[in-house]
Amino acid sequence: MAVKKFKPITPGTRHKVIGTFDDVTSSTPEKSLLRPLKNSGGRNNSGKMTVRYLGGGHKRMYRLIDFKREKDGMAAVVKTIEYDPNRSARIALVSYADGEKRYIVAPNGLQVGQRIVSGPGSAPEVGNTLLLSEIPLGTVVHNIELYPGQGAVMARSAGTYAQLLAREGKYAIIKLPSGETRMVLVTCKATIGAVSNPDHSLESHGKAGRKRWMGKRPHNRGVSMNPVDHPMGGGEGRSSGGHPRSRKGLLAKGYKTRDPKKTSAKFIIQRGKK
Repeated sequence: MAVKKFKPITPGTRHKVIGTFDDVTSSTPEKSLLRPLKNSGGRNNSGKMTVRYLGGGHKRMYRLIDFKREKDGMAAVVKTIEYDPNRSARIALVSYADGEKRYIVAPNGLQVGQRIVSGPGSAPEVGNTLLLSEIPLGTVVHNIELYPGQGAVMARSAGTYAQLLAREGKYAIIKLPSGETRMVLVTCKATIGAVSNPDHSLESHGKAGRKRWMGKRPHNRGVSMNPVDHPMGGGEGRSSGGHPRSRKGLLAKGYKTRDPKKTSAKFIIQRGKK
């Protein structure tokens, strides 16, 4: 997939860069895999705004994605590659031998008509899902489980991938997209390949209205507020605002919020690079 730039015939198209959707083969989703998606607009059950800067946006339907890939040993054929408004990656509609259809996160390079399979004994090919104990070292993977049977939770967004570095006993050592190196049980599953739509990071909205279509309202800075509204507010002219903080006074930009006593910290070998 590539990106498309526009001639600056309007202020909105001057900096607009979007994907070409060359890889998308169908614009009609599978109706049986759609579910309604609720939009709160940042309001709670009494109608009070509890989360700022949310609201509006285009109406969406949620696509049920198979993150578990538990139909082991049964081959599936890729029917379509589709756009999903709920994620940055493309999704693929696959049809299993028993007639069941499911959506999966499409790996980069997956083609319509290609056969994929999951479970023990599967070949380490793009789109196949295997246990970490069976994947060759050095392989690029995505859709990684943290706990066996949980379903994929890591390396799911557009263009991301992790790399299987080593295996030590019952743990595999994986380098994640953030640069973090951590241990994951070898009984967890991962899918071969990188996630589709790698050019997503090159896109530029070009205008604020495009963020409104996505349900994001204007977000004003703390330094532009008064002292009563924000710890960084006030001052004459454009003052810096002191130490960067949240509206509740918590330090931002470098202040570590992760609990050092968190039980999963022992599985992290090296933290992600800043």
